[in-house]
Amino acid sequence: MVYSKLVFHQIEKQIADTVEAVLRRDFDVSVPVVVEQPRQPQFGELAVPVAFQLARELKKAPRQIATELAAKLEGEIPFVSAFDIAGNGFLNIRLKRGDYAQALVAGDGEQPNPSMASGKIIVEHTNINPNKAAHIGHLRNAVLGDTFVRMLRAAGERVEVQNYIDNTGVQVADVVVGFHFMEKKSAAEVRALTTDPSVRFDYLCWDLYAKVSAYYATNQESLAWRAETLHAIEAGEGEIAELGHTVADAIVRCHLATMYRLGIVYDVLPRESEILHLKFWAKAFELLKERKAIYFEDKGKNAGCWVMPASAFRQTGGAAAEVAEGEAEDSKVIVRSNGTVTYVGKDIAYQLWKFGLLGQDFFYQLHSTYPNDKKLYVSSDTPDGAASPEEASFGGGSRVYNVIDSRQSYLQDVVVAGLRALQYEEAAENSIHFAYEMVALSPRCCADLGIELSEEDSRKAYVEVSGRKGLGVKADDLIDKLIETAYQEVLSRNQERGEEACRRVAEQVAVGALRYFLLKYTRNSVIAFDFQEALSFEGETGPYVQYATVRANSIFRKLDAAGEELLDFARVLSRETLDSVFAEEKLWQLLVQASKPVMAIQKAVAAGEPANLAKYAFQLAQSFNEFYHEYPILKETDPVRKTALLWLAVYFRKQLISTLDVLGIEAPEFM
Repeated sequence: MVYSKLVFHQIEKQIADTVEAVLRRDFDVSVPVVVEQPRQPQFGELAVPVAFQLARELKKAPRQIATELAAKLEGEIPFVSAFDIAGNGFLNIRLKRGDYAQALVAGDGEQPNPSMASGKIIVEHTNINPNKAAHIGHLRNAVLGDTFVRMLRAAGERVEVQNYIDNTGVQVADVVVGFHFMEKKSAAEVRALTTDPSVRFDYLCWDLYAKVSAYYATNQESLAWRAETLHAIEAGEGEIAELGHTVADAIVRCHLATMYRLGIVYDVLPRESEILHLKFWAKAFELLKERKAIYFEDKGKNAGCWVMPASAFRQTGGAAAEVAEGEAEDSKVIVRSNGTVTYVGKDIAYQLWKFGLLGQDFFYQLHSTYPNDKKLYVSSDTPDGAASPEEASFGGGSRVYNVIDSRQSYLQDVVVAGLRALQYEEAAENSIHFAYEMVALSPRCCADLGIELSEEDSRKAYVEVSGRKGLGVKADDLIDKLIETAYQEVLSRNQERGEEACRRVAEQVAVGALRYFLLKYTRNSVIAFDFQEALSFEGETGPYVQYATVRANSIFRKLDAAGEELLDFARVLSRETLDSVFAEEKLWQLLVQASKPVMAIQKAVAAGEPANLAKYAFQLAQSFNEFYHEYPILKETDPVRKTALLWLAVYFRKQLISTLDVLGIEAPEFM
């Protein structure tokens, strides 16, 4: 009997394949078979409801079909112990417990098989305008994107992580306006600020950006500064352009440091400046005109513009088909009458490059090396100092996920429409908008952070943030506050371990709390962040899951203190022994739950929903805590049963740690 790589989702697949084959062979029907989880665990481990699908075609009652199918399946699937008929025709399946447990003891099923899909998946996430410090809303994007990358890699996919840097946009221009026109600072003076250890440059720019926005509101004529600055930055020449590069490059370094605190890294930073200088858009523009995807408008409000007809992006069936009345009738401007390209135009060019359809590429230079020795590359417009293609080769993906908030759904649909208009149907189908809703703050969180609220805002369920108004929580401030709060709690419980060790654990707990809080809500949910809820050791939180691993570690510390050693489980635990131990229904259900991380990852990837994996991690921690309380291993007097329970504790700990790792959360030594 072969159980190589025996993981739960592969058992599901083998059952589905076998049932489909038997239906073709013995019933002369061909239908896709779905394998489900029974509503109640006592009904078995898996269920096949296919009899209901076939009732009309076979002109038989579902229960009769299920009974006949069960008889034909006997002996076809070696690790199945029984097929039970339930209700009006459900085919419930029970596994051979000893065989299944023995395979897990032997180490089968620890990793999924590598994906059979060809090509590379590109995930673009974070994409913060490099004009000020990152805030809590940016963290949801980055944590969602990073976790989805981890999920894909855990599922065996090859993934490239991109962080697009819009270093020539309006937001950067506004900060440059503040330095150049309002504060009269030179590029050299601003450069000195970026290296001054006493200055938090991204925080300085946060305040300056809000100041400039307020100035525009009362001095409309000053908007001419923005236009002049944008033109200079796009041209890439002169003092203003140098200032723009200085600001953007320094802020990017700040953002990278902030994200690394959460374990988030990237492979490449494609920059808008190179898209302009290497004329990516010019190539895309010619393609769009050649294939008549856009046309020149010579009348009406869009006179002098190159536009995409509204019919093109309404046909995508996405958010563009559901925009407000009036807007849906408008064609989308791709090139303005003054010759400047809109965001969506540049995004079409960028998307073409991602799929390797543009016929052009960046040069790449080493940007920096992370503390974990991973190299990060940045786009360049010159071969001088560029990395070799063997060292740095990016783009050319077969599937692309753009992690961008749901407010950008309309523009993302227009990008896809551009691909379709260019007759790149496959690329359009594989362009996926990984959308999410905003992050706000609970009124209690605002109070914790010292943010004064109006009486009206204090009564709201959540308070929206606005970087332009300067209202919000800087990401580093949020992380620092979480660490300090966690530190006080950890130190109060573990003073004997010393401040340095407690500080390290506090960082792990804080990061785990933040990441889990941002992941546990489905992507279409608005999040109201709350310190106390996130850091709680009870309920569906990161610290709760982390604490389960600490409890598991405590078992082995006590075992070591008692002078007992772990045995070679694969040698000691026979199939018969495991069959006997896991005949106990509760223990068996705990084992089944603990053996499902790979299945949970696969299903979360298929659904595009990291929240599903976060939910599984919480359920896994709940199961372990139930095991911990109901089965006091060290007090067990039966040596064989004690060995089996110790193995299950080891297995639980391993599964908890590996699941947390995919969520980007570390398992602390103590809490």
